[in-house]
Amino acid sequence: MTGSAGSQRADLEKTVRMYGGYWDTDRSLRALRDAGHDPQDKHTRRILRDLASDGLLVKVEDRPVKYRLAEAG
Repeated sequence: MTGSAGSQRADLEKTVRMYGGYWDTDRSLRALRDAGHDPQDKHTRRILRDLASDGLLVKVEDRPVKYRLAEAG
């Protein structure tokens, strides 16, 4: 199953909310594979940027890029 872009984003968002912590491309790729997707690096990085833009994640490191779950409230 490759899944649509929207379902990959929804699955990654759900996983990020469930587990919290720090997220990078590798962890996100594993999470998407575990959810039954066939993710691509470039698309996965785009999802992470979108989730950060929406306020769910906060970038904490530039190289390599790493995000963490934003504080609630």
